[in-house]
Amino acid sequence: MINRCGTSIKPEASVEARHRLRPALQHRWPRPGPADHGPIDALLCLGDSISEYKFSNAVIGRLRALDAFTILGNHEEVFLGAAGGRARSRPEIDRPSLDWLAGQPHRRELRIGGKRILMVHSTPWEPRGSYVRPTSAELQRFGEADADIVLYGHTHQQVVRRVGRVLVVNPGSAGDGRDPRNGRQLSCAVLDTVTEEVILRDFPALPIGQ
Repeated sequence: MINRCGTSIKPEASVEARHRLRPALQHRWPRPGPADHGPIDALLCLGDSISEYKFSNAVIGRLRALDAFTILGNHEEVFLGAAGGRARSRPEIDRPSLDWLAGQPHRRELRIGGKRILMVHSTPWEPRGSYVRPTSAELQRFGEADADIVLYGHTHQQVVRRVGRVLVVNPGSAGDGRDPRNGRQLSCAVLDTVTEEVILRDFPALPIGQ
């Protein structure tokens, strides 16, 4: 999420078949505006908003309603590719939402609060797809990005680290908590792009329907 002149980063969300992102979006990310963490100016989704084999009208509809800056992750790549033809043919899928998702890029470059922000799902370099965990030596390569701030997901593990002049942030996951350091809770990050302060927020998974 991007705060003040900054950005409210919505975490990388891996929904799998459980759709746990839906209650997270309903209860953790109201429409950008005043909130307990200060005014939120923008919501960012770093990919894997759906499962590679199952679409979620609720999740994508919510991202659209919130005007979230969204990119594609590896799950969307499979779903929207040749292997996802059968999954895409399911009649219950909302076609405008599917078209909206298919129109999202693999990476975004934003300028907010005077800062250049790069959104990627896994890595700023190609070929993409590596799992760059908090202890990975490859994390140093993020410092080569032509950006002030790089936001990434994919690993479901939180990172807030400055690599050279680049602030690198991984907010964890709002849909499938896997980070043992926070008890495998769901999480997000709030970024103030003016001060470059990052607040990581952990919260338990909410049952569907609550």
